[in-house]
Amino acid sequence: MTFGLSFLDKSPIDQDESATAALRRTVALAQKAEAHGFRRFWVAEHHNSPKLASSSPEVLIGFLLAQTQRINIGSGGVMLQHYSAYKVAENFKLLSALAPGRVDLGVGKAPGGLPLSTRALQGAYDPARKPSFEQQLEDLDLFVGDGKADIADEGKLAAYPLPPSPPERFLLGASPESGRLAGRLGWNFVYAGHIHGNEAAISEALGAFRASGGKQAVLAVAVVVAETDQAAEALAVEGRRFRVEVEGGQGVNVGSEAQALEYIRQAGATQYRIEERSPLILRGSPSTVRAELLRLHQHYGIDEFIVECPVSEGAHRLKTIEYLAAGSRSLAA
Repeated sequence: MTFGLSFLDKSPIDQDESATAALRRTVALAQKAEAHGFRRFWVAEHHNSPKLASSSPEVLIGFLLAQTQRINIGSGGVMLQHYSAYKVAENFKLLSALAPGRVDLGVGKAPGGLPLSTRALQGAYDPARKPSFEQQLEDLDLFVGDGKADIADEGKLAAYPLPPSPPERFLLGASPESGRLAGRLGWNFVYAGHIHGNEAAISEALGAFRASGGKQAVLAVAVVVAETDQAAEALAVEGRRFRVEVEGGQGVNVGSEAQALEYIRQAGATQYRIEERSPLILRGSPSTVRAELLRLHQHYGIDEFIVECPVSEGAHRLKTIEYLAAGSRSLAA
């Protein structure tokens, strides 16, 4: 194989099924990904989203590690702005002690929800003392890497337990700034092509990462794969993404224009900008999708792809892993 495949799951709740059923399918997906040789299986973090069951990746990761044997399990990602870097380090070092060498810590800058949930998550923060995301990531890097921080005149602080090996670290982003930050700290970089798939933007962010000393870059893509090209084209998925910028607030990516307007309403913003973005969605038969992955691999020098399936129907999501594995075999033949 010329490149590796990994899978990102948001535990979507299909139609009227229960959250329990959606999470059982996430377990089945992880087991199927392991059986078909995928490198990693990641779960996302979303808040106040009734159709997504994955609100706490740390909890779900622990369960998935217990239900699998070899595949790396991780977060895609933890929304660090809401949390103490120290506590995130404790969570993932404990997971790494339970399953040495199999835990990935993926971190994102996004809120994972709209302003209402962000305020609920950060209600205990004193806004004047809240560190920047860059500072949080530096602190997390120190604690995960078994470093100790000076706490004023109180002494040294470290995060425990100490696993045989720390979790593997990934920064998720879609900008040159994220690429540079990942490179500077020595983290792997995952470009979110499934959110912002402009090829010039991908090249710029990956270039910034590599110019900053970064080595392992991963590209996240959305994949709609079926038995034939025609069958894949017939599958209806939401292929639009929107970037919302509000005055004095954080820019976020959302999945629809309605969500963009709701974000603005919850933020109470009067000055804002909405920009439509095109995600990188690969459509087609297993061989068609694999050929496009091979093109992206050669064009960007990417050795691993994180695949998201935007189809919420459960049976198709399970079949997607088989289709991708079949595509691997067809190109290798």
